[in-house]
Amino acid sequence: MRFLLLPALFASLLLGACAKPAPAYRAEQFTAASPFEYRTPLNPQESCNVAQRALLSQGYQVDDQKPQTVRGRKLFQPEPGHHMELNITLVCLPIQAGAVVYANALQTRYELKSSSSSAGVSVAGMGSISLPWLSEKESLMKVGEETVADPDFYRRLFELIESIDE
Repeated sequence: MRFLLLPALFASLLLGACAKPAPAYRAEQFTAASPFEYRTPLNPQESCNVAQRALLSQGYQVDDQKPQTVRGRKLFQPEPGHHMELNITLVCLPIQAGAVVYANALQTRYELKSSSSSAGVSVAGMGSISLPWLSEKESLMKVGEETVADPDFYRRLFELIESIDE
């Protein structure tokens, strides 16, 4: 009996290792309490101006601002060969008592990848010759992208906006 359980256990472990990760949308809760919003008594345009100043104060490059949208971008190099880009979008919409600022941050990861190739010559009717001159090319490749979901990140951002707002 023990010998029959061992192959079954091994097979279930093997199948479990091959399983796909759960889809991301299953973690979406769509609750009324959101870490992605900040309410202010200012009107939407004033709110976006304050938000723009907050991003600029932290070294973000701010794109041309639309009346109720601010986009900021900052680049990081945590270690050689690895690069990160953080894009923040802030949308300022009117509510009865002022405005609500919605924030969304997108983190993109890049890695330096190299590829090499050798030179070759081909003559019709005679074949081809591969020469020993190697060429190596390095380029940044996008390896991942995700929405920043950390409530603490947005709390710090909104605290900065609030401090500039005062």
